[in-house]
Amino acid sequence: MTRIAALWRHPIKGHGREALERTQLSEGCTMPWDRRWAVAHEEAKADADGSAWAVCHNFSRAAKAPQLMAISTVSDEAAGSVTLSHPQRPDLTFDPDTQEASFIEWVRPLMPENRAQSARIIRVPGRGMTDSAFPSISIVNLASHRDLATRMGQDISPERWRGNIHLDGQEPWAERDWIGKTLRIGTAELEVREHIVRCLATTANPETGERDADILGALDTQFSHQEFAVYAVVTRSGEVSVGDAAEVL
Repeated sequence: MTRIAALWRHPIKGHGREALERTQLSEGCTMPWDRRWAVAHEEAKADADGSAWAVCHNFSRAAKAPQLMAISTVSDEAAGSVTLSHPQRPDLTFDPDTQEASFIEWVRPLMPENRAQSARIIRVPGRGMTDSAFPSISIVNLASHRDLATRMGQDISPERWRGNIHLDGQEPWAERDWIGKTLRIGTAELEVREHIVRCLATTANPETGERDADILGALDTQFSHQEFAVYAVVTRSGEVSVGDAAEVL
C-alpha cells in the first residue's frame, strides 16, 4: 500500500525545509506556510514586489547559491516567526514581515560574491511563491528516488528535491503516468498537472550545502530529460498526515 512517508514545507522559498507530521490542504492553495515568503535579489524585476506571483529567477535560491540548501527551518505560526539553522551560521529567529534587515545580514555570508545579493523579503497574501505559476503541491515518489540513487551509485538525500509530500509504496517512476490523474492522499484529493524540471539546486547536499552529486547529468543520461517528481493542485480539501494511505484514482 502507498503511504505518506514524509511531509515538508519551505516557509522561505529557497531558504530551508521543515518537516511536518500533519497539515491541512485547501482546494486551490499551496501547503500552509510553504513558500510563504521569497527573497528577491538585487537584480529582481520591479514587479517582484509582493503584489503577485513572480518567476523564480527573481529570487535568491540554491540553484545559484548552493549553501542555501543546508538551511533547516522551524516555524512558530502563532508568533509569525521562523528560526533558521545552518552549519556555518548561528541560529536566527525572526519575523520575515518586520525583521528583514536581520535576515539579510544573516544570509549574506552564504551568498556567492559573484551572484546577485539578497535584497528584500516579499510575501503575496494567500499565495505561496511556488516555482509553478499555479499554487502547487510537489509530490515525490521515493521508489524513483531510490532507483536514481542506485543508478548513480551514490547515497543521496530525498530532501534534495524540496518536495512537499513523499510517497512510498509505488513502483519506480510510476508518477510518469500520473499527469491528468487524481491522487487521494489522506482525506484530500489532488490533480497531477505536470512533471517538475529540475535545476542545479538538486546537486547540492542538504547537510553541507556543497555540490557533490550530478543529479541533472544522471537524469539526462538515464532518461534523456531532467524531470523528477510532479506538481499537483488540491481539488478537494482535507488533512494529510505521515502514515496516511495514498492512491491513484
